[in-house]
Amino acid sequence: MTDWTEWPFFDDRHRAFAAEVEGWARKSIDHAHGSDVDAECRTLVMMLGRAGYLEHCVAQNGTKPDVRTLSIARATLAYYSGLADFTFAMQGLGSGGISLHGSEEQRKTWLARVGKGEAIAAFALTEPDTGSNAAAIKTKAVRDGDSWVLNGEKSFISNGTIADVITLYARTGSEEEGARGISAFVMPMAVPGMEAVERIETIAPHPLARLKLDNVRLPASALLGEEGQGFRIAMETLNMFRVTVGAAALGFARRALDEAVGFAKQRPLGSGMLSDHPVTQATLAEMALSVDRSALLIARAGWEQDRAPDDDHRRAASMAKLDATEEAQKVIDAALQLHGGLGVTLGSKVEELYREIRALRIYEGASEVQRQVIGKDMVT
Repeated sequence: MTDWTEWPFFDDRHRAFAAEVEGWARKSIDHAHGSDVDAECRTLVMMLGRAGYLEHCVAQNGTKPDVRTLSIARATLAYYSGLADFTFAMQGLGSGGISLHGSEEQRKTWLARVGKGEAIAAFALTEPDTGSNAAAIKTKAVRDGDSWVLNGEKSFISNGTIADVITLYARTGSEEEGARGISAFVMPMAVPGMEAVERIETIAPHPLARLKLDNVRLPASALLGEEGQGFRIAMETLNMFRVTVGAAALGFARRALDEAVGFAKQRPLGSGMLSDHPVTQATLAEMALSVDRSALLIARAGWEQDRAPDDDHRRAASMAKLDATEEAQKVIDAALQLHGGLGVTLGSKVEELYREIRALRIYEGASEVQRQVIGKDMVT
């Protein structure tokens, strides 16, 4: 793939950042991670914080994070380590609501710590019986004097086993109110009644958990934004980071393409190499086409969001996320196929990428949801 930061969607500061994070990632995280995922994630958060990269995830002087910078970081980190990309992204997603709507006290308490890697953040919207239909959440928050009392469950919560602070969404109104009855809260994980009751194991290991809230009592100041604004805050946060999910997929796809090209050049086939075969060349060409097309959609969507951050860019963001994640799945599958039996061998890079990419087509809005968003925008 060409150096996408040379395209006119980016400026000199993005190019300088891209070169910096590329050098750091190659030196610091281009290695296999251990089996203790929680410990690895804590270490990566500290490393990213010390390197100064997590500061790009949080609001600076009241301005939203730069989406193109986030995209460059995620594409680069994902190229070298899916777990490093995960830890970077969750610091932003988990604190996104605070960046967008936090009170002065909430920002002062958490944003600097998250940006330095001193506190690990989480985002808790999904529940056992609600996935894409986030407006149907049932976790309840009831006002009791100067406090809120929360009861319910959250599921598939990234960083649920290691977080220090969590942006949590609960119903403060009736179920009939739907999205309008949801509010957001900033909650330290170390509060009585909050427990990670189940660790959720996935094909690409991450610190996922099911959380249970049993009469968790929070002060009134824990409310994020205004009562009833929770669903809007959640959607704004997800929309801000949706383009970067595509960027992570792009990083995976770029690595798969490079692995495929390198393998094809070294793999004997007949009197030549695998790379000499026309079928191989055609496959690599299709992979390169997918990578560059996705990169263009991501660059455009990030540029649109940074140019006019208060406008609605859901269509461009959904296109970028949808195309990049779907095409990355195809690119990685093609890379694995070119590797033959070595591709499905545990420990090979393409096998790792095959496991890493699958969840990106689901989380932060499944592909089916993105198609609905794009289609609805076209006819309304």
